[in-house]
Amino acid sequence: MSAIIQELCKSQCEPCRVGAPVLPKAEQLQLLEGLDGWQVIEVDGIEQVTKFFDFKNYIQAMEFTNHIAELAEKHGHHPAILTEWGKVTVTWWTHKIKGLHKNDFIMAAHTQEIYHQRIEEALANI
Repeated sequence: MSAIIQELCKSQCEPCRVGAPVLPKAEQLQLLEGLDGWQVIEVDGIEQVTKFFDFKNYIQAMEFTNHIAELAEKHGHHPAILTEWGKVTVTWWTHKIKGLHKNDFIMAAHTQEIYHQRIEEALANI
């Protein structure tokens, strides 16, 4: 696990208000360096951080989706999740500021950590 992921996973989401500043590009790029496979995209003029995760089947994809739903409820920050056979796409952004906040990268790190835990559990059961 990268130092950036460790640092982000120790962080808690902070309440975000309308008008809070979006995360500057330089900080986005710095945080992305430690997040394996995540990328910033723009949808309808709103920057978002996204990644897809591969699974062996639909059941594993749904289990991961449910773990992300629990994470989102715990932190009060909710992503867009697309669940398909063998693939889940998770996209984070902060709706109130219509862009990226550090919270989105915190949640991306937690998402990645959950994925790695699920893979390790699956390998242990082989």
